[in-house]
Amino acid sequence: MIKKHLKIAVIGLGYVGLPLAKAFSKKRYVIGFDIQKERIQQLKLGIDKTLELTAKEIKSAKKLFLTGNRKYLNSVNCYIVTVPTPVNKSRKPDLKPLLKVSQMIGNVLKKNDIVIYESTVFPGCTEEKCVPILEKYSKLRFNKDFYCGYSPERNNPGDKKNKVINIKKITSGSDKKTASIVDNLYREIITAGTHKAPSIKVAEAAKVIENTQRDLNIAYMNELSNILDKLDIDFNEVLKAAKTKWNFLPFRPGLVGGHCIGIDPYYLIHKSKISGYNPKVISSARYLNDKMGNIIASRFVRKMKRKSILIKNSRILIMGLTFKENCPDLRNSGISRVVKNLEKKNCIIDLYDPLVTQKEIKKEYGKKSITKLINKKYDGIIIAVAHRCFKKIDIKAIIKLCKKNKVIFDLKSIFNKKYTDLTL
Repeated sequence: MIKKHLKIAVIGLGYVGLPLAKAFSKKRYVIGFDIQKERIQQLKLGIDKTLELTAKEIKSAKKLFLTGNRKYLNSVNCYIVTVPTPVNKSRKPDLKPLLKVSQMIGNVLKKNDIVIYESTVFPGCTEEKCVPILEKYSKLRFNKDFYCGYSPERNNPGDKKNKVINIKKITSGSDKKTASIVDNLYREIITAGTHKAPSIKVAEAAKVIENTQRDLNIAYMNELSNILDKLDIDFNEVLKAAKTKWNFLPFRPGLVGGHCIGIDPYYLIHKSKISGYNPKVISSARYLNDKMGNIIASRFVRKMKRKSILIKNSRILIMGLTFKENCPDLRNSGISRVVKNLEKKNCIIDLYDPLVTQKEIKKEYGKKSITKLINKKYDGIIIAVAHRCFKKIDIKAIIKLCKKNKVIFDLKSIFNKKYTDLTL
């Protein structure tokens, strides 16, 4: 099979799949498939709740056919899988979405078809977990009748500059011919170029360690922030001084969440443990970053007490609920731990995030967010996310939302620190 004969279906039209399908549709006809009927209906109307594409961008994709009907998958010979790979309550990999999609593809898989996985997994997952399901339901033999590739997603939700086409792409295949086909396919759309890994396992490992490395670096900064807080030393001044050395890495402390950095290390930890090695550094970093919500809430309460603000029934405004800036995704957001800890202290919490729908906030927090900010209402404010819309607000306008005696935490260091009680 040569590249021009590939007929593509992108399965899973979320933050990763939709921009990818759009990019491929500039070069060839693409089926964009998602099992969520509401998602398909919204996209056909030009509505992308992830905010990755505008209505104009969606409607201009003339070669993109959006559907939730599985019968259309029979017409393709290359399936690109972009479904989520979360963890369960025990922080173990939850492969249900990935394995269900593999079963669905297995039922339509034909001789010489290629299945390319983009979902972040542990090394070996594609060949050890997905391939047996493809074989079982297709009755075909791997690397004889059908082939696989792995090209991990490198999307950055909310980033309008670094899009899928200008981020270098790792590619791989289950044999040399397939690896070349997969690499050439992605070269059609990736202007930044590709890196062809020697095996699927190498590509899987490369992806999972990218986010694990970032998690470790942030954990180190969180640890330093906690130490310097105890020593009553301004972290930002320390960071400013340390940055004068040419090879110092200026990561910042903060809440770690979302469906990548806060999840992917658990996949590597899981695979490592079942292979007989207990990864202490990675596990410790995960533990610390997961606890940062509790620590920030404790710091906030401590600062309120120092200012003689009564904790019980104090009214706190949380500005920003998503896991990162300019993105409407609430999944695994670190701010939820801050909210829960403050509520345990009997604080009254107002939630505010213009990027997230009331329906999703109600589902996550059990109550709706406020839509209007009122002056002189709050004993404290936590600015948790650096949304563009928040940056446009003058810090003096935010101060006016508070009572005379107040605590303001600016977790993303958006504003001049002289106006706030804590920046991270």
